[in-house]
Amino acid sequence: MADDEYVYDEESGEWLPANELAAKRAHADQVEVRDAVGNLLADGDQVTLIKDLEVKGAGQTLKRGTLIKSIRLTGDPQEIDCRYEGIKGLVLRAEFVRKR
Repeated sequence: MADDEYVYDEESGEWLPANELAAKRAHADQVEVRDAVGNLLADGDQVTLIKDLEVKGAGQTLKRGTLIKSIRLTGDPQEIDCRYEGIKGLVLRAEFVRKR
């Protein structure tokens, strides 16, 4: 795209440079996931549980202070996907973890 190419943005009702509008749309597609204290989480982060959690279907309880390594973000701002020994497909709510 040329630098002088402008595109009409229907949301704001303004004419914006094409590269600026593309960056704005890419940023809008990203979901921000925040932990219990407001820290921004990203793929690969380590988190610590802030509460004892019973895992449905596994018959196990994850204790407060348990370290979960290498999380993956889902499309949902409230859920994170992770692994823990003996539990497959573990999904935690972001409100119960704190970034380490």
